[in-house]
Amino acid sequence: YKTVNFKNPKYIGDPLNAVKIFNEKYVDELVIIDIDATVENKIPNYTLIKNIASQCRMPVCYGGGIKTVQQIEKIIGLGVEKVAISSAAINNPDLILEASRRVGSQSIAVVLDIKKGKIFQDKYNVCINNGKKILKKNPKDLCILFQRLGAGELIINSVDRDGTMSGYDSNLIDYFKSLISIPMTVVGGASSYENLESTIEKNKLIGLGVGSIFVFKGKYRAVLIQYPNLLEKTKIFKKYLSKTK
Repeated sequence: YKTVNFKNPKYIGDPLNAVKIFNEKYVDELVIIDIDATVENKIPNYTLIKNIASQCRMPVCYGGGIKTVQQIEKIIGLGVEKVAISSAAINNPDLILEASRRVGSQSIAVVLDIKKGKIFQDKYNVCINNGKKILKKNPKDLCILFQRLGAGELIINSVDRDGTMSGYDSNLIDYFKSLISIPMTVVGGASSYENLESTIEKNKLIGLGVGSIFVFKGKYRAVLIQYPNLLEKTKIFKKYLSKTK
């Protein structure tokens, strides 16, 4: 499923079939998020995770319903390279410390779902439960804490731009990039291959999460799984790579 602002989910297709298509298109990394698992207090679907990992020919990251180190170890043992944790990391930050010691910090990605608001002076609020619950926690403090506890990657998800294809939020990127030294991936709002190119070129060493433009086609959002071919990827990253050699 794909959402807009974490609402109005649209069915895309069977996940295993999508994995096979992305395999053929040489996707760099696949992130699978069970967005209802935590909200509905479900445990991870280990059978589905195992099937996805066995089919993937690219690194895969799984998130959703994870609460314990034992669950993280089990998921990594199924062939998943990284786990993404959000609510569990916020409610129990020590989970990051213990998990990074057990499976390595490179396998722990922490997700912050961010909305614009006025709780804090910086006007960025952290939310959970698919954007429904706003927390009175300062995102700056959380970023610094997660990094100190051993998170290997921080994923900043703009709820306001989720599925809108309106372009990445450059102000949000600038804000969070200034806070951390670990790898950061930005999700929410990708509008075109040109938008990927300009965001990479401006912000240097960050990752970009992309959903809608890889699964929808045209103004009517017809479902069509796609991905940049080698020529298009070379164009997107050529300027950036030439400046970082």
